[in-house]
Amino acid sequence: MLTGLWQVADLEREGPIDVEAAAAAMDAYSQAGFTTFDMADHYGSAEEIAGACASRAPHRDGDLQLLTKWTPAPGAHTPVTVREAVRRSLDRLRADTVDLLQFHAWHYADPSWLDCLFTLQELKDEGLIRHLGLTNFDAVHLDMVLHTGIEVVSNQVSFSLLDGRAAGAMTDVCLEHGVQLLAYGTLAGGLLTERWLGADDPGADGVRTWSEMKYRRFVEATGGWDRLQALLRAVRSVAEKHGVSMANVAARAILDRPAVAGVIIGARLGRSEHIADNLRLSSLRLDDDDRETLAAAGGALDPVPGDCGDEYRRPPYLTAAGDLSDHLDELPSPYPVRSGSGGRTRVDSGTMWEDLAGYSRAVRTGNHIAVSGTTATHGDRRIGGDDPASQTHYVIDKIEGAIEALGGRLEDVVRTRVFVPELADWEPVARAHGRRFGDIRPANTLVQAGLIGSGYRVEIEAEARVGRSRGNVPE
Repeated sequence: MLTGLWQVADLEREGPIDVEAAAAAMDAYSQAGFTTFDMADHYGSAEEIAGACASRAPHRDGDLQLLTKWTPAPGAHTPVTVREAVRRSLDRLRADTVDLLQFHAWHYADPSWLDCLFTLQELKDEGLIRHLGLTNFDAVHLDMVLHTGIEVVSNQVSFSLLDGRAAGAMTDVCLEHGVQLLAYGTLAGGLLTERWLGADDPGADGVRTWSEMKYRRFVEATGGWDRLQALLRAVRSVAEKHGVSMANVAARAILDRPAVAGVIIGARLGRSEHIADNLRLSSLRLDDDDRETLAAAGGALDPVPGDCGDEYRRPPYLTAAGDLSDHLDELPSPYPVRSGSGGRTRVDSGTMWEDLAGYSRAVRTGNHIAVSGTTATHGDRRIGGDDPASQTHYVIDKIEGAIEALGGRLEDVVRTRVFVPELADWEPVARAHGRRFGDIRPANTLVQAGLIGSGYRVEIEAEARVGRSRGNVPE
């Protein structure tokens, strides 16, 4: 079990926190054997508190593991700004090396997130970062990162009896690559505990903390308060059988899942401690009947929409505010837009081929956007390694970014043309295309063709029409 410090930011809404007193409160956890703490650059003074605790006499031999995150603003970051961010965390943690640095990306269609990761890999190679992880990545992009050769060991995602998204494709990717999951939200902000069993729905105005506000939205997404109560009754029945708390059962159920290395339980340092209860987790063993009881209750819930992390990237935004207003102001254009002749606008993606052959990544005329044949090229790098599916997903990310920069959306695509040099790759490429365009259903052609450039498994071009519709006929 890991101890999460995200509630530091929540506590600071009530008033300033005494850093040294909070650091002393961390000692109680470490003395009980809970020596791994999870935090982030934006969790208020959590990094400073952890650094103060780690510098105390009992811990100067490095017995604490301090995990943090970097959640940069969307848009371009230089190697200098990435290094500065890591140095800032190191200063707060009073450390020479970050034990685990977990990276969050806001917008996959903007390739600048890859530049950040490449620099973080370099800092890992330098020794400033011991292990590199991700947070809130979906299965497709975790797989892409790993095929690209970035040395990621973990992905921290929401995973609970309420939110089972990580049990599907995410677990498959982790098992394939040997990556571990760190599960947060395991108690759904405390909603999966005795406090809420039999309680009336408090409504949006009746929850107090950011976590409660956030996970009440998960409750709404999965079918509402009555279904939560049915799940809570199932959790209570298992808890009573074993003589433990409902929190123990909810946490153990996720800790037992394949690829899960740890569950993160939040701590309100100096305000309320659950150390004795958390210690029971290590001895709790669920049997097949318990798992069947919990699976039946979970099966009655509506699935949380999308994949891991989608709550931060597309509606419905299952955040405390119900949107991204607490996290960012706006998403910058993925690519710079340039004016062309004849009222055209265009974007370039910065590959060598665009200047060499004199073309644009995409051009908009009126409400029509044409996207050039696109390969998995970012600068001078090939993204997705030799994996045809990962290359396809990155190609579609680039297409989406180009269309967004010109005022459209991926949903505006009306035609794609797909070229594969090896006929054996048609199925993984087609499946990746289907995953991204399954609800859009553009006209499509897939053919075998030779591609220019080494190592490319797929090339895709696209056309989009932007604007309102009149009846069933677009303008």
